[in-house]
Amino acid sequence: MLANATRPTDDHPTALAGAAEAVPEAAAGSADADGAALALAFMRYLDVVLVVASTPFVLLAGLPAAGFAIGALTWIATRLGVGLLDRRAWSARDARVRTALHLASILGRVWFVALAVLLARFAIGTPDGIAAAVVVLAAYTVELATKLMLRGPITATLRRPS
Repeated sequence: MLANATRPTDDHPTALAGAAEAVPEAAAGSADADGAALALAFMRYLDVVLVVASTPFVLLAGLPAAGFAIGALTWIATRLGVGLLDRRAWSARDARVRTALHLASILGRVWFVALAVLLARFAIGTPDGIAAAVVVLAAYTVELATKLMLRGPITATLRRPS
């Protein structure tokens, strides 16, 4: 049943929970459409933007820079990796391949982030391990919130038959 499910994308009606209808088709090539696409991209990567934007404040505050760097780089790397695997998964025709790629992206991210936090803790020190964990936790919270906001309602193709 999930093999026929569609992923919410920019062209899918559930991309912004109804906001796609707010942009008329006549304005598809206009500055409004470009602004809407830029806003959508900004919201999709808000977690990465906040991680990068918080770097000067962490450095100025004298917080553990090495732990922050390990956490930030790990988050950005895993975010890119998960994005690549998810794109490949959604383009796969076989449900088993799709499931395996999604599982690999989820579990791979968890292991990679956990190992990076442990590396920061044991190679550098406890404050750096805590800093790495806080960066990853904050970025994940922002990513989860934005995914929930941008997800839109579940379409009829994803619901179970009654």
